[in-house]
Amino acid sequence: MATPANGEIPPEELPRISDATLRDSAHMAGVEFDAKDAAVIAELLVKTGVELVEVGMVSGPDSADADLVLATHEAVGPERSLTLVVVRDRQQVAKALDEALRLGVRSVMFSIPTSEEHARLKLASPSTKYLISVARTAIELAKERGFHVTFSGEDGARTPRERLVPYVTAGFEAGADRFRLAETVACLSPWQMETVIGEIAAIDGAEIEIHSHNMLGMAVANSLAAYRAGARWISATAGGIGERGGNAPLAELLTSLRVVHGDTRFDLSHLTELTNTALRGARLGHAFQSGPTAPHAFAYELPGQLTHPEAYETLPPEVVGNSRELRVRTRLTTPLVRWALGELADSVDVGVFTSWLTERQAHGEDLLDRDAIRAAAVQYRSA
Repeated sequence: MATPANGEIPPEELPRISDATLRDSAHMAGVEFDAKDAAVIAELLVKTGVELVEVGMVSGPDSADADLVLATHEAVGPERSLTLVVVRDRQQVAKALDEALRLGVRSVMFSIPTSEEHARLKLASPSTKYLISVARTAIELAKERGFHVTFSGEDGARTPRERLVPYVTAGFEAGADRFRLAETVACLSPWQMETVIGEIAAIDGAEIEIHSHNMLGMAVANSLAAYRAGARWISATAGGIGERGGNAPLAELLTSLRVVHGDTRFDLSHLTELTNTALRGARLGHAFQSGPTAPHAFAYELPGQLTHPEAYETLPPEVVGNSRELRVRTRLTTPLVRWALGELADSVDVGVFTSWLTERQAHGEDLLDRDAIRAAAVQYRSA
């Protein structure tokens, strides 16, 4: 996209902004927003002028994020909200969409792993043909139910062109409304981002969104590069908080749009309050540090991230003198606890112990790492 000499762009050509604080940030290791947090953050986002508030994740019935979704709907309305739906197979997607309908969701975003590595881990097949089939089915099921559909390319930034372009093309042919390229693992420079986005933005009828992570400190630059190359939407988070080194920070993004492009659509006066509210809700103190040296940069709460870290990292933590950690508050699962226990798993009923530990955590604020879970198991056995 050509930029006028004075840097200003007509308002109708400026990027539209979505915010993922209540989805991506809420699923970083150890961070758990409650319904009150969701309502306040969503209201501040809308006051700022953010068009779409992404909240919660649904994978099937009785979603753990139901309260967040409902609180956001109550605060800003379902028409300003979008909820992520995990995609694994047809039956699972149908159940998840029915749950989304029950919650009053109107817009969904499908999380679909597109790189061979992520597809092999999550879809049990690296086949491009199977990937496209899964996406088509999910999109068609959603459109039958009346949803506005965004479909993602999870790990899309590392997905080769010969795999990504047919996938995106097929998604729009199936009826999707928007495609989100997820730079799940930060790996691109701005000039590389322009190339990747340019190739998919050229697809007939394509509306593209960029969701960039900030492990390399280039999330805002990459987001602006994606917009320059044809992306119409940019995804950010308050304070830049989020998984794997954080996301594109909303304040830096909006102030960059103001300074670089003369964008006056947003009320920037709410940004400090919004950032501080999100940091308090996330229990991250007074500031969020992005990049590979932060204590949360390589912290995970999903067992797959701990058993297959190479799928989520371009460089291992040891390169920068950091370490990989388990960090969880109440989102305890049997596979995660079994991984943490290691050889101790043979000495307890892991399922019963997980329930006991989850109940204990519900009444406390402490984060758990691997050592804490193992210590709790010793305490549980002696009780």
